Amino acid sequence: MNIDTSGWIDLQVNGFLGADFSAPDLTLQQIRDVTTALRERGTSAYCPTLVTSAPGVFERNLPIFAQAMREDGVREHLAGIHLEGPFLCPPSNGAHALRWLTPPDAARFDAWQRLAEGAIRILTLAPEAPGAIELIRHAVRQGVVVSLGHHLAGDDVIARAVDAGATLCTHLGNGIANTLPRHPNPIWTQLAEDRLTACFIADGHHLPANFLRVARRAKGLDRFIVVSDSAGIAGLPPGSYHYMDSDVVIEPSRRIIIAGSAKNGLATLAGSSSTLADCMRHLASLGDWSEDDLIQVGRRNPARVLGI
Repeated sequence: MNIDTSGWIDLQVNGFLGADFSAPDLTLQQIRDVTTALRERGTSAYCPTLVTSAPGVFERNLPIFAQAMREDGVREHLAGIHLEGPFLCPPSNGAHALRWLTPPDAARFDAWQRLAEGAIRILTLAPEAPGAIELIRHAVRQGVVVSLGHHLAGDDVIARAVDAGATLCTHLGNGIANTLPRHPNPIWTQLAEDRLTACFIADGHHLPANFLRVARRAKGLDRFIVVSDSAGIAGLPPGSYHYMDSDVVIEPSRRIIIAGSAKNGLATLAGSSSTLADCMRHLASLGDWSEDDLIQVGRRNPARVLGI
């Protein structure tokens, strides 16, 4: 794949500046505008991410992305579509609408891949969902990168998923139940699994600095990727919005949460309001990341995962 790699490569972008890639009224012009806005902010390539939605949204929006990926000035910056859902499991669905979750289905995935003209490059699913292991094998045979996310799978299931070909973790440390057993739990297991590269949202809200440090030690620089997980409302001013089938709030700190979910110091996050450059600035502020480290986790590693 011939792609501009002069800046950051973001594997998870749900939208930006009010353009939601999973919205039922998404337009090609919005994709153009988001691509331009991200390029201006340092992201030279990204994976537009469609999240759990009504089936009609996938059927409508995937062909629009396929069209965008044929267009000069846009296709050079689209690194392939990322499907995050709907093959996920509660209670780790996070901001993903429960009513649209569905069991993994190879025929449905194939239909979506045809609509996308083969542009789906990453599939996030919950490995414990019935049929997930079979879908992992099926998708990997097509050259799709399968990522584990929004799940509570045990050690044995995670091992089976990796044996089947899963190679990535979606925003590890997030998209999971707020309370977990001390051990074992899926976070430790995925950190310890050397065959898995892990993505982390380093926006200063999703993960504390100490977790990022421990994760880096566990994964090493070669298996650590930073993503923005930018929401469709990222870049908009603080306030109340409707996003991902929920009422959400952008707080003055730029944290995005499901309205009314902040209890006992915990809140359900609904993506980030950061770009990948913002995430890199946050990592740099921690004092133990060199410039080359940032290039490794924000450019080289995602390029390797996508085979570009």
